[in-house]
Amino acid sequence: MRLASFTDYGMRILMRLASDPEKRFSTAELASQFRVSQHHLTKIVQDLSRGGFVTTQRGAGGGINLARNADDISLGEIVRHLERRFALVECCKEDGGACVMKSRCRLKPRLLAAQEIFLKELDRSTVADCAWSGEPAAA
Repeated sequence: MRLASFTDYGMRILMRLASDPEKRFSTAELASQFRVSQHHLTKIVQDLSRGGFVTTQRGAGGGINLARNADDISLGEIVRHLERRFALVECCKEDGGACVMKSRCRLKPRLLAAQEIFLKELDRSTVADCAWSGEPAAA
């Protein structure tokens, strides 16, 4: 299963926030660390905020931090939230997509079962397990 880059960056943001839970990070700081546009990162942060993963505060002393303890946020929960707009395949879209095999398809239930196994595995890990210090990896 391939996750959308939106989800990838969402998980990176949470992992970075977990590395220093008392600090408020700016979108500019995170965008620089992840080498992604600040505009794109802001959209992701807004979605994470709507999902109850982060809190945001504007102005001096403002920034982004975790809304909950990193030990209480599973990776599966994050993926379920951020991937809700992205269907695994056409027929998995909320409206059924444009699949002409809807009534005879034997693939969809198998794909959905595999996706659920994938998510259950991610449920076994938390953001705290994956906290990222922002330091370059050792060679």
